[in-house]
Amino acid sequence: MTLRELKPGQSGKVISLGESGPMKRRIMDMGVTPGVEVKVIKVAPLGDPVEVHVRGYELSLRKEEASRIQVENV
Repeated sequence: MTLRELKPGQSGKVISLGESGPMKRRIMDMGVTPGVEVKVIKVAPLGDPVEVHVRGYELSLRKEEASRIQVENV
């Protein structure tokens, strides 16, 4: 399952980022790393962006970025 598939209020544990190169590095620099728990706070009306709570702060991700992050339900 991907981060994009989680509904507001649901949490997941990051399994893999599915990206490579500078995009993966950017996402990891923002605190989204394998093993960390993320919680979806809200999704914009058209699905872009997705706001998540990770490591004590809120982060907005584009839906294409969120669709590449593999998670498992917590």
